[in-house]
Amino acid sequence: MKKSYGFLMLVALALVLAACSGSDDAKGSSDGGEKSNTVEIFSWWTGAGEEAGLLALIDAFEKKYPEIKVENAAVAGGAGTNAKAVLATRMQGNDPPSTFQVHGGDELNEGWVAAGKMEPLNDLYEKNGWKDKFPEELIDLVSKDGKIYSVPVNIHRGNVIFYNKKVFEEHNIKEPTTLDEFFAAAEKLKEAGVTPMALGDKNSWPATQIFENTLLSVLGPDDYKKLFEGEIPWDDERVVKAAEKFGKILDYVNEDHSARNWQDSAQLVADGEAAMLNMGDWAKGYFSNDLKMKTNKDFGYFEFPGTKGEFAVITDTFGLPKGIENKKDVKKFLTFLGSTKAQDIFNPLKGSIPARTDADESKYDAYGKEAMKDFKDSRLVPSLAHGSAAAAGFLTKANQAVNIFVTQRDVDTFIKALKAASSEM
Repeated sequence: MKKSYGFLMLVALALVLAACSGSDDAKGSSDGGEKSNTVEIFSWWTGAGEEAGLLALIDAFEKKYPEIKVENAAVAGGAGTNAKAVLATRMQGNDPPSTFQVHGGDELNEGWVAAGKMEPLNDLYEKNGWKDKFPEELIDLVSKDGKIYSVPVNIHRGNVIFYNKKVFEEHNIKEPTTLDEFFAAAEKLKEAGVTPMALGDKNSWPATQIFENTLLSVLGPDDYKKLFEGEIPWDDERVVKAAEKFGKILDYVNEDHSARNWQDSAQLVADGEAAMLNMGDWAKGYFSNDLKMKTNKDFGYFEFPGTKGEFAVITDTFGLPKGIENKKDVKKFLTFLGSTKAQDIFNPLKGSIPARTDADESKYDAYGKEAMKDFKDSRLVPSLAHGSAAAAGFLTKANQAVNIFVTQRDVDTFIKALKAASSEM
């Protein structure tokens, strides 16, 4: 009898402990009985400035919400290519991270939203008054069919040319504002033995970025958007003209461009072997932080010729995947990412500017302040090279077409390839 009584007492105690444990889980759950209090952040931010910014964000969030643990699931390599491959495998296997880095525009909307993998976030925008804090054209980049699907964390600009100030001064070159002025400056530099435009297209996107900016220069912001919306055909005479201008720009790049990445091409400008570089403004961080060059002293910058008043947007955003367990905790993290505090923690370290238009300008350098003003005042257009302007299928084929064109310079073949690829849009 004593053994039976003791056994019954142990069973009773186990039931009580289980009940207590269940009660604690319910208190700690995030949404509808969820038990996880870990938020997994998936990104490709592993470089110096971007990793520092991400870690600072995580630290600030965990101090605000000590009951929530943040897992940094960043994947290095390939300028995001490796991370996107891992993400695709996980999403297709119904194993999504709590939230993940994705470029606003078609990479988000025609990729994960169209596939039915994302939850809308209109409630967060309404609750936090974000529709008045993010530009309308930016919100459009993270929306589909009237629903908003992600929170922009930062802004980079793609239509910037950086240049070596000393080289420009030595050869009496002024910042060109039109493509004709650019070609005149490039010819003068070439005759002096200086490579006019540095290019590192070991990865295909840097050349595609030059092409997209040439398109923007020739078409203007409205028709540029219409091109990617299918309202203007890819064999339009202005697209042909842009392809010809693109080919002419390529006449002035370094011969070893295919063996270099974008950092290697930036080094050419830093060393004075090349004068200019068309790159997203993460290059500003590279010049300043890695190469220890001083803004407006060692290097300068200007809008890609013909695109003044236009801002080619590359924005990193985070959304809410379907099927995750802890929606409430993830929404807290997304709300934090959308705050001025978080954006002013992250962006000065990464070298980008905040997506919000009410951030603290005093936290940013001269370039950042100017970019923030332009972001407020300019027309915003999506980047092709960085997945915002067109679906992944078109971008893949466009990159291939650009690669072939860089080598062969056959405008007719290039235009035919782009027109054929447009069915992927």
